[in-house]
Amino acid sequence: MSEILRDYNEDAIQTLNWNEHIRTRPGMYIGSTGDGSLPEDGIYVLVKEVIDNSIDEFASGFGREIRITIEDREVTVRDYGRGIPFEKLIVASSNLMTGGKFDGKTFKKSVGLNGVGLKAVNATSSYFFIRSVRNGEFKSATFSAGVLIEENSGKIDEKNGTYVKFIADDKVFVNYRYNLEFIEQMVKNYAYLNTGLALILNETKYRSENGLLDLVNENLAEEPLYPPIHIVGEDIEFVITHGESYGENIASFVNGQNTTQGGTHLAAFREAIAKTIKGHLKKDYEPSDIRQSIVGAISIRMNKAPDFGNQTKTKLTSKDISDGLSIRSFIGDFVDEELDNYLHKHPDVATVINKKIQESEKERKAISGLQKNIKEKTQKASIYNKKLRDCRVHYTDTKNPLSENSSLFITEGLSASGSITKIRDVNTQAVFSLRGKPQNCIQKSEKEVHANEELILLKAALNVDEDLDNLRYNKIIIATDADVDGMHIRLLLVSFFLKYYPDLIRQGHVYILQTPLFRVRNKKKSIYCYSEDEKTAAIKELGNGHEITRFKGLGEISPDEFKGFLGEDIRLDQVRLDSDDKIVDLLQFYMGKNTPGRQDFIRKNLRSESVMEII
Repeated sequence: MSEILRDYNEDAIQTLNWNEHIRTRPGMYIGSTGDGSLPEDGIYVLVKEVIDNSIDEFASGFGREIRITIEDREVTVRDYGRGIPFEKLIVASSNLMTGGKFDGKTFKKSVGLNGVGLKAVNATSSYFFIRSVRNGEFKSATFSAGVLIEENSGKIDEKNGTYVKFIADDKVFVNYRYNLEFIEQMVKNYAYLNTGLALILNETKYRSENGLLDLVNENLAEEPLYPPIHIVGEDIEFVITHGESYGENIASFVNGQNTTQGGTHLAAFREAIAKTIKGHLKKDYEPSDIRQSIVGAISIRMNKAPDFGNQTKTKLTSKDISDGLSIRSFIGDFVDEELDNYLHKHPDVATVINKKIQESEKERKAISGLQKNIKEKTQKASIYNKKLRDCRVHYTDTKNPLSENSSLFITEGLSASGSITKIRDVNTQAVFSLRGKPQNCIQKSEKEVHANEELILLKAALNVDEDLDNLRYNKIIIATDADVDGMHIRLLLVSFFLKYYPDLIRQGHVYILQTPLFRVRNKKKSIYCYSEDEKTAAIKELGNGHEITRFKGLGEISPDEFKGFLGEDIRLDQVRLDSDDKIVDLLQFYMGKNTPGRQDFIRKNLRSESVMEII
């Protein structure tokens, strides 16, 4: 310690260049540096940041087409807006806190207001090229890791606008690849929120004429109980309808940004829906009964810079939409007037909604006696949860910068939970230990499921019984063995979440932990492999004299080894619901009583696996 103190002098104080700071602390600017397996990974944030600038041009009235091309790791974005002023092209690409959106005069209601996005793309790319075209002339600049390599200018026969090409640096994003499904969904959202704008992704054109109505119609997994209600106002647009699935499925946006984690605007919208419908029907319904099975979307535009929980802009924290007007009041007043007027004009819709609420209320009350007993057990469990090894920081600790990292690992057995507990980050990683296989909630009665002690303890750990906003962990990670039993437990847990808490999946909170299947090592190096292809590559790299270990369960991996799998390089598969997935049908098909249909499916999809030889 004394040696460390003696070394602390003026030489210990460092000043990083803008690009070095971004590359050293990329999480501050673009979130995760994952491999592209999750939609929130940083490589998609890079694409979004470039497209956002083009969207801002369209929102300001310039350019009605954006072309996006992704080939392997090379991304290009071309818009037909005004083009960046030549004299500011380089500083706009490479000087932090430089941009044209700070005063609100050049760009209105933009999401990119902090002057960071394009610079973050530049700094984290091994190759970054930008060209601005204005009135038959161009200026271009080429960078590598944020360092200017060359610049050019001259005449050009192209329409005005900005062209960006970049390759994300594989030193920052290791072993990454783009999942085009994630990009496609991003582009579709842009189209829904910017009617009249054409976005062309790899020659496929996306365009919307009906805004959020198109989004909701495309994502309906079943026939709605009534035609979706679509209302557009100044700086606000919303759509609602009801279906038969569980939970609430409401997408939210602010200034064109998809706020996957919701925020103040979504909370205000949920409150306004319940209040307005309750007032219109003149019935003292519970808000949860009103919103049960609701499907919809809400989008607002803010003149002032939106505040988000992080740089990736997934959760709105702003309280005011403009000076002197709160988001809650703005959305509440608009929904109260417009939705109430709609229901007066369409009494048949009001009748359908009333019937649906009554059905939800009846279902809830049917187990009310049981729920009281469960609540008492849950409260006791919350005080002392014998299954839970909790962490210090939770998702509800919104003022703590580590809250987004809060995770709960659901493990299979004491051996696996013991390994993870020993090496976890006690600040952000909690562990819940299962005893054997949980109940199949599809083949059990409501009473049996809700009375099951293990599930009561799990619900107590999550704290979502009353409201999803109380969720204690941002990531719920199912950590089971990579064998048949482990896969079965995964299915049982996913079924439980799908049936009772589908919004946890819709909002992207549920994940599957990938753990290595093999360890290939020699005397100098160990390589952990997650697939046969990775094992083959490792064998080739290490050459002769290697040995291979097959991991059959998490308990076989030593805590020291496991530590490397839970840090920054953690591999997670997000549990996702596709737009055309009907939850009830999915659960009955895969987890209901055996049916000929499922048996046929298994037969058709069985794959033989070659015997793996342990060398």
